[in-house]
Amino acid sequence: MREVIDGVEVEHRDLLTNGIRLHCVIAGPGDGPLVVALHGFPEFWRGMSGVVVALARAGYRVVAPDQRGYNLSEKPRGIDAYRIEELAADVVGLIDAFGRDRADIVGHDWGAAVAWWTALTHADRVRRMVVINVPHPSVFAKEVRTNRRQTRKSWYIFAIQPAAVAERVAFSRRTRPRFARLIAGTANPGSFDEPYLAQLQQAWAQPGAATGMLNWYRASVRRRPGRLADKRVHVPTMIIWGRNDMALSDTMVQPSADLCDDVRVEWFDNATHWVLHDEPERTSALIVDFMSS
Repeated sequence: MREVIDGVEVEHRDLLTNGIRLHCVIAGPGDGPLVVALHGFPEFWRGMSGVVVALARAGYRVVAPDQRGYNLSEKPRGIDAYRIEELAADVVGLIDAFGRDRADIVGHDWGAAVAWWTALTHADRVRRMVVINVPHPSVFAKEVRTNRRQTRKSWYIFAIQPAAVAERVAFSRRTRPRFARLIAGTANPGSFDEPYLAQLQQAWAQPGAATGMLNWYRASVRRRPGRLADKRVHVPTMIIWGRNDMALSDTMVQPSADLCDDVRVEWFDNATHWVLHDEPERTSALIVDFMSS
């Protein structure tokens, strides 16, 4: 299936990676440098559509998957299937599926967490990385343990842990509209329009999607990865951060940058966690500029 977004044709295709099937949206010239665009919670590929369009116009080959557990992609059972190691292996598998040695990665929210881990553990497969409103995993782990302000902000991660409770509270047929309004309320006014909120609810209603999405959080607490042999990021990195993030403190940005060999930090003083929706033109322009530099 194909559709046109802002004048750019995108193709919907299922790809096999790391033993599972991911629904992907692909755009841009076939011979362009490959970029993997990774959405976060509780979005799906369309949350990265502005990035996809901008990079495709700039000559990049872009793939934006519904990550495992989301929307139209496969939703393996069990918490183990959502360990960060598996999520990074999905990205490597996508790079292999396009016959490439390396790719650029752009990630927001959980997509940024996957991008960090891929760059840390598969640095040979990553050319450049853009991470949006999520810190380096070692910085986040330390802040949650030692910074009471961040611990309070992260309350929802622990509230999600009991099986089936969050599914009913956020993703039942009755509560999906209310949860969509709640998410929109944490962004700047107008950043989430009604058509997109309806698309989000449709994605959440896919069989198994609620548990699949929530299992990312459950695995992050119950299936912690082993210690990193090297905590430094050796690929060129850009950190984009909306300062008005309700869930993640901006005090984690500089410590994250300090763990990167080659880093650029871009602040959005009036944006929220949803900076890609709050400032779509400016964020897309920055990402294209960074990838092309």
